[in-house]
Amino acid sequence: MNKIKLLAVLFLMVFVSVRYTEIGRGYVVGFNNFILSKYLNTKKTINDKIDEHFSQKKMIVKLRDENKKLEKSALLSIAFAGKLNDLLRDNNMSLYKPNVKLIQAISYCKLNDYNKIWLDFKDFNKSKIYGLLYQGYGVGIVVQKDTHPEGLLLKDPNSIFSVYIGVDKIPGVLQGNTKDILVKYIPLWMNPKIGDKVITSGLDGVFFQGARVGKVAKVMKEESSKTVIVKPYIDLRVPTYLHVITKN
Repeated sequence: MNKIKLLAVLFLMVFVSVRYTEIGRGYVVGFNNFILSKYLNTKKTINDKIDEHFSQKKMIVKLRDENKKLEKSALLSIAFAGKLNDLLRDNNMSLYKPNVKLIQAISYCKLNDYNKIWLDFKDFNKSKIYGLLYQGYGVGIVVQKDTHPEGLLLKDPNSIFSVYIGVDKIPGVLQGNTKDILVKYIPLWMNPKIGDKVITSGLDGVFFQGARVGKVAKVMKEESSKTVIVKPYIDLRVPTYLHVITKN
């Protein structure tokens, strides 16, 4: 009998999320995400305790080695940022201080769509579009859906942002089509080549300039422009933690 009641409640939640207003769907999505977030946090805590118990010594050694590498990278980044901001200051330009925030992926939005994910993003601004990073690579954007933050990965048709191609910084607009990742609206007189690196341009305010996305795999000539197919550096399948760009 309890199983029947549970199934009835789940059916009602799904029905409301599909049939009723955005507010109704928002409440259901919010409740589902709250439960999933609590579950994932509890699971992570338990796993961390188990790892501590069985692999503490090995983990400490590994983390020490990684920490040394990160300390070196951090020092180099600080030195580079200092030189860059000195140059900007000398030319009466604004200092460059991008900010990123670590957020958690909760679940896929739909079981049959691996290009949309719900995110646990506490300070989400519903009127803003955010750039999404994984291991330093550009992997999509964050928008609002039913009043909640939704991550759109590179192959999603609504994941759109501006990019540069190759050393000549050929401009284009990246957009997915569910199967491939495309860069569109490349001027006909420009010549992207297979193997060219694709990076974010920062022109649209979603990303800062220079986040790597992928490499050109194919070049196609259209009537009034060129389009390229991009092979991403990371084929993101089951993300756990990502970074979101909160300030460019």
